[in-house]
Formats: sequence, C-alpha cells, structure tokens
Amino acid sequence: MEPTPEQSPHHAYPDHWEADVVLRDGGTARIRPITTDDAERLVSFYEQVSDESKYYRFFAPYPRLSDRDVHRFTHHDYVDRVGLAVTIGGEFIGTVRYDRINDQGRPASAPADEAEVAFLVQDAHQGRGVASALLEHIAAVARERGIRRFAAEVLPANNKMIKVFRDGGYTQRRSFEDGSVHLTLDLEPTEKSLAVQRGREQRAEARSVQRLLAPGSVAVIGTGRTPGGVGRTVLRNLLASGYTGRTYAVNRAFDEDLATLDGVPAHRSLGEIDEQVDLAVIAVPAHRVPEAVADCGEHGVQGLVVLSAGYAERGAEGRELQRELVRQARSYGMRIIGPNAFGIINTAESVRLNASLAPESPARGRIGLFTQSGAIGIALLSGLHRRGAGLSSFISAGNRADVSGNDFLQYSFEDPDTDVALLYLESLGNPRKFNRLARRTAAVKPVVVVKGARHSGSTPPGHAVPVSRIPDATVSALMRQAGVIRVDTVTEMVDAGLLLAGQPLPAGPRVAILGNSESLGLLTYDACLAEGLRPRPPIDLTTAASPQDFRDALAEALADGTCDAVIVTAIPWVEDNGEAETGDGQVLAAALHKAVAGGSAKPVAVVHVEIGGLAEALAAASSTAAPRPRTVTPAADRPRAATSLSTGTARSTAPATPTAPEARTTPPVRPGPGSPTDPEASPAPEAATGPGRIPAYPAAERAVRALAEAVKYAQWRRQAAVPGKIPEFLDDTIDEPGAAALIEAQLATAPDPRGRPLTHDEARELLGRYGIDVRPTLPAPDPEAAVAAATRLGYPVALKTTAPHLRHRADLGGVRLDIADEEALRRAYGELTDLLGKPAELLPVVQAMAPRGVDTVVRASIDAAAGAVLSFGLAGAPSELLGDTAHRLVPATDRDAAELIRSIRAAPVLFGWRGSAPVDTAALEELLLRLSRLVDDHPEVVSVALEPVVVAPHGLTVLGASVRLAPPPARSDLGPRRLPNY
Repeated sequence: MEPTPEQSPHHAYPDHWEADVVLRDGGTARIRPITTDDAERLVSFYEQVSDESKYYRFFAPYPRLSDRDVHRFTHHDYVDRVGLAVTIGGEFIGTVRYDRINDQGRPASAPADEAEVAFLVQDAHQGRGVASALLEHIAAVARERGIRRFAAEVLPANNKMIKVFRDGGYTQRRSFEDGSVHLTLDLEPTEKSLAVQRGREQRAEARSVQRLLAPGSVAVIGTGRTPGGVGRTVLRNLLASGYTGRTYAVNRAFDEDLATLDGVPAHRSLGEIDEQVDLAVIAVPAHRVPEAVADCGEHGVQGLVVLSAGYAERGAEGRELQRELVRQARSYGMRIIGPNAFGIINTAESVRLNASLAPESPARGRIGLFTQSGAIGIALLSGLHRRGAGLSSFISAGNRADVSGNDFLQYSFEDPDTDVALLYLESLGNPRKFNRLARRTAAVKPVVVVKGARHSGSTPPGHAVPVSRIPDATVSALMRQAGVIRVDTVTEMVDAGLLLAGQPLPAGPRVAILGNSESLGLLTYDACLAEGLRPRPPIDLTTAASPQDFRDALAEALADGTCDAVIVTAIPWVEDNGEAETGDGQVLAAALHKAVAGGSAKPVAVVHVEIGGLAEALAAASSTAAPRPRTVTPAADRPRAATSLSTGTARSTAPATPTAPEARTTPPVRPGPGSPTDPEASPAPEAATGPGRIPAYPAAERAVRALAEAVKYAQWRRQAAVPGKIPEFLDDTIDEPGAAALIEAQLATAPDPRGRPLTHDEARELLGRYGIDVRPTLPAPDPEAAVAAATRLGYPVALKTTAPHLRHRADLGGVRLDIADEEALRRAYGELTDLLGKPAELLPVVQAMAPRGVDTVVRASIDAAAGAVLSFGLAGAPSELLGDTAHRLVPATDRDAAELIRSIRAAPVLFGWRGSAPVDTAALEELLLRLSRLVDDHPEVVSVALEPVVVAPHGLTVLGASVRLAPPPARSDLGPRRLPNY
C-alpha cells in the first residue's frame, strides 16, 4: 500500500536549498523551501494571480484556494513532496511543487524515481525567468532525493510553460493525451542543460551589472547640507560628469523647506520622490545603512552603491553586518556594489555617469576596469589619465560583498563598448567560475589581471571568501590556461591594456626595431630576447633622422612579411649647437600615424625618452573615430578596424573568419548623442584606447613586456580556435565501473571523513583500471627477503627505502640502483642499514630496474575552491627549489597535455638537450591524459602522486604511486545557478 502524505515521514528543513538568484532582467530573488508558516503568503500570492494563470495551473476555473489546498501546499516532507517559492521582499512571486509518483501516477515513496511537477508564477513577474530558475532548483532537489524524471501535464495553450520545459536543455519526451500535453523530463544534467544554465546565468548577471552602470535616475542618500563630505562629493561629481539621467539628493536631516541642492531636487526620503529611482548611492554611517536600504527596497530601487565603511574590514562584528546588508538588499531584489566602495563610472555618451569619489571623470575609451581596492582604483584612474587613455566603465567594489570580478567579466563579455577588461583582484570568491568566465571572455577580448595578496597566506580584510590552498604559481598557470593575461603590477596592467586596446594582435613573435638611437635600440633588442620574442637587428636611423625618415622606415617595416610587430625608439633631436630639441613630439606622432594608416595590420609601440608632447600626440583622439561594430567570434582573432588620426580612414586588421557554432553576434552600438552616425550631433572626443592609437612607453622594458603579453595572448587565441580533444582510445582501456567499485569499497572501510591513503597494492590496482601500470615492489624486511624478492623479480634490481622521511630522496643515500646479483644486493643492504638505520625504520623494498630515462613527477589534486589540478615537473631537488612545475585544470585535453610538458623551464631535457636522446613524450602525454580522466571521473580521488615516472626514449615506467581517497568536496559550479553566500 502506498503511503499517504500524512503517513510519509517529515524531514528537517533543508536550509541548503535556499539560494539567491539573478533573474533575466538583472534583479535578484530568493528561492527557498515552502514551510507551514507560509500559509498567509501563499493565499496572498494566489490572489494576485490572474484567472487565466490559475486555469492553466488547475485545468479549470479555480478562483481561490481552500483550507485543504493551503494545508497541502504548505506541508511537505522534503523528500516525496517538496515545494519551493521565489520571494522578493518576503512575498511569493512564484512557486513550484513536485510529488513523487509510481508507474500508475499515484503518490509513492522511494525507490519510485518519478515525480509530477507544477509551476505557478505571478503574472506581474512572468517573463523575468522565474520559472526557468525554479526548474533548475527543483530539478537539483529532486536528484538529491533520488528522483530521475519529472512528469508534467500542460494545456496546449500554455505556451509559456511548454517553452520553459523545452528550453531547459534536459532530455524530454512529449505526447498529447486527453486534451493536454504530457511531458517527461530526464533530470540527469546534459551538456546542453549545463550550457543553457550557464547562458542564462551569463545574460542575467551581465544585465544586473548593466542596470547598475546605466541607470535612468540616481539618488545620493546622505548628501551633506554643506559642501564637502562623501555624499556631497559624489553629487558634485555626478553633475560635473554631465550625467544624462535624473539626479536626487536625499538626507533625512534636510530642512522641510529645502527644495533643491546644487540645482537638483532635495528630499528627506525616497518616499517623497514621485518618480522611479533606479540607483541609490548610500553615503551614511554604517548604523544608518539598514534604514536606507529598507527605504530603497520599499520604493523599487534596482541597485545600490554603498560607500559606507565599517563592515568586514573591521573584524567579526563587521562581517556579520556585511552579511546582513547583503541579505537585506537581496530580499528586495537589489544588487550591491560595496560596501566600502569607491564608486562606479560609465563614460558612454548616452549615460555619462560618475557616481564615485573620483573628482574627474575619465575620457571615453575602450577599456573596462574593475578593482577591489579604492586606493588602487585611484592610482589606475590617475595613471590612465596621464597616459591619455580612456575607459568605457569603472567599478571599485570595495569589500565586494555582492558584485564581484566574475560579474564584471559577465558584463564585459556582453558590452560592445569594451575591448579590453582590466581587473585588480585581491581574492577569487569562486575560482572555478572565474576560470570558466575568463576563458569565454578571453576568446573574444583580452582580460588582464593583477592579483594582490598573492603571498600573504590570508584573505584580505573584508573579503569573506572560500580559501584556496593552491600556491600562487599554480593560480597563475591556471589563469594562463584560461587565456588570462596575468601581470604583476598595476603599471604593467596599464601598459598591456593600452597596447591591446589600441593595436591589432600580433601574428607571431618576430619584432622589427627602428629608431634614432643605437643604444636604445640595443636595449629594446635585449629586452625582446629576455621576453622570448624574436627581434630583428635594430635599424639605426641615426640622430639626424627626420620625422619623414621615421615614417618611411615604419612603413617599410609594416610592409615587411618577415616581422609581426614594430617597436619605434626615439630620443630628442640634437641641434647643431648641441642642444636637445624636445618639442617636436606632435610632428613625429603625425608621421608615425601616417605610416600606420597605410601599413598592414601589425601592432606598433613607441619607446621615447623626453620628447615633449609625443605621448599626448600619439594618444590624441580623432574627431572621426567611432565605436566599432563588433562580431564576437570565440573561435578566432576578431577583426579590428584601426582609424588613422591624420585621415580618418579605416583599415581592416584581420581577415574575416568563420563563426564557430558557439559564437554570438553582438549588435552594433546604437547611435546616440555625439555619435558620428547621428547627423544632428557633433562627435564626442574619445581617448587613447581606440583603434589606431599608438601606445608610448618611457622605457624599452615596459613596451616589450606589453608586446610579449600580446604575443602570448594572440597565440592562445589561435590555439583556442581549434579546441583540444580527449583521445577516444582512452575509452577502450579504461574500466570506469571497476574503479568506482574499488573506490566505494575502500571508502566504506574508512570511517574518517577525511578519507584514507591507499596502500601500494591498492593504488596499483586502482591506477591499473585506467591503464596506468605501476612497477611492483616487494618488501625486504631482512637480507634474505631482499634476495628472495630479487630472485622473483629478476636482476638487475633497485633497493629503496620507503620511510616517509627518506622517500624520493636519493640524495640522502636511500636508493641503490643496478644491483646485478645476490652478492651485490647483500652488500647494498648492509650499507643501507649501516648508514640510515634499522630495517624496521627504513621499510626497504626491492624493485626491478626500469630502462634509463628522465625522472619526472606527475601529480593530480583537488582544491576545494579551484577544482582538480594536474601538475608536471622533473624529479629532483633543483626543480623543487626553482618551483619548475606546470599546472593545468582537469579535465585536460591532448593540447593541455602537450603544453604541460613543454611549459616547464627544464623541458629541453625531454627533447634531446645537449645531444641526449629525446624521450617518449607521446607516452608521457598519454599518462597525463589517463590521470586527468581518473580524477575527473572519480572526484573521490583527491590526491595522486606518480613519482618517479622514468621516461625513456621508448615508453615510460611509473616506479612509485601514492593515492588518497576522501568524500569529494561539493561542486558549486555544477548545481543550479545561485549567488554566493559569503
């Protein structure tokens, strides 16, 4: 007999199902289980649903819920009957419910694995993606409770609901029965369902940032009555920037008869404002922020910039205040920049927003900038201004309790006004997500990152995020794998950003150098070699060179097919009287621009020494420059159009390329005030980050380093155009079910939740299931056992200690190799014990000798924050001391494996260095792929070390292996989309 709802056991409230989500329009909402305390909320929600939506839900007129209905829809056991609600401001805007059923469609309990599901969304909130978000979360809940399929009955006219099911990406079956559409969804995530989920996440999060950066109206809460102070400063900067929307000053201490302040309406509260306020900048003391947030939420404000300090940067009490601030804001559907923020800037002509403490709004440009530090933000804005560079957008997130660098990447990917994204980060709240977003963004535009707090070993104050324990060198390698340009300083970030925003990507590492100083040319040549570039011998134009000589030489270099980039070096002209002429910068800049306008699509950078006005002239904007229509093509270098400052003519910098299947096309920038396509408007000036602007550097090393980063990024883009693959031959030699059974059996014997290390034989058996053969060892507790083991294995053999303090330490004398016979073995055994201690301490073993080769180390480990990481290096103390280890994220492709072994500095040893025989790198790549597949298939394998792996000219031998199993850490990147709860 099937249990009735009243007979089913009740389970504890599953608070881990609670989640904050970003909806399609950029607003936030909270998803949580429905409880018995929600009866009034449910009734109120139902009363606001239209009769048509009620009819679609119940297949009949259903004007109101009965008491029995209310009881049934609010009483759940959270296993066989589950209800979730979406709330904003504490009130329901949508619900979903599933009931487990058997094959006959009647209520059931496990092991029945099918459930009937039904949705209801308030009409006012339909079209915001509420049902899609609910489907993701209820599907995850169902899988957790052992349900594998959803069944749904939908009226044919209910097109919106049918579309929600159809677009979810799940495998589904559809039939028409008794006047309704019967849908069955398999809930196992598919590649398509994950892609759909991440696509929705991307669009929603990008939209949420766009709402903050392009509001139609702004209220500054905490505007001082007298000049000075944070609020009054922001109001002044808003007005000075020419913000195109409506502006309001708000302060509860204003006199009742105060109508305006600095020419804008003044109010004591948001409730006095008759119009919609989109963005609120909060500049009040921390203890008054909750009141301001509540006022904003009750009056429909869409987003907040909280400048107020006194939160997580002040310790435990401040961290709790910060968490409560985020909870309060999200309960009203608002996102937050801050607290302790410096502010935001959007230079788009249609917005012109400077809601920050920066006294001067930067010029318009093609660079987007995100920083977690107000001080660094000030420095970057100042540095870009000095270099004549402009920005498209700027966010200084402070403690970044909500909006983070990940959100900025989502926005930058979509933003047609941004060509380069610069980020200063002090913490990565979700490294897996960051790498995923960075890889996708880097496929269409450069992402340059400076990571602060690299070696402090702690999270910066105010950043309550999960701690990753992987070294900074590993973080850097993983960023490089994702196409991120990782630099060490903010100066290098600006240098690289200027080159990438103003110049085309180089086709290779060949560099032409020309200029009027032989010494400066040689310095540039040496810097190129140090950065791994391939410079041609410098062309010395002599100190007598005129601007026309520079133009001719640059034009010739650009037309030369044997170089991929040009660096121009320039020093002041020396007059006949011996005095240096430093004021001809504009003349030289004009000559260089003319050469670039007629040349091919190669990047050009200028290194100059004390030439007055040169940097400014090179950075000057043309009145005919316009934002470029951009086609986003992840599979290839995007075309870039460069505009000559002298003629205004555009030149194509890359051939058209086929669009990959996953490519997206972003529509052209819409004409706005000041746009060249607006016949009624005069063009607005644009700063030095548009096409054709030539970046200038005061030192050769800085220009070359920026160019080297561009070369490496361009190479990554070309490789990313053809993604790597996991070879199919692996499937024929891998026993995934057998490995899973071994892992389950081993963990069943380990009550410790931290797991357990496997013995040598257990590790050999598990690795063998994935085609990884580990050479066996036999214990040798005494000389007689050693001789017996050697006889069994066959001479020659090796005698090794396995004590933890001596393992893999041949330098301490714990290894004897090439033992040819019994006499030599007994002698070696005696020497070993005499030197290092008793056999019971040394734990000696005997192992058959492997073919000679290069000793390497292959490792894989799982970091709770970053995920599974595959590592490779040469064995031995030198590699460890130098940190010469390469890393890639799992799952690794054939390209990742090939790059991994070539990324270490000692890689030449593997390829025939100094006349030695090259080793079998193909076998090594296969080993890396097999290990990657093992840890990807079985997250319970939290650590594997293969050491040493001897790679010979033909084949390889794994001589030692250690494996640790443990319950896998939670994967936040595979569940339904949700905002982090720090």
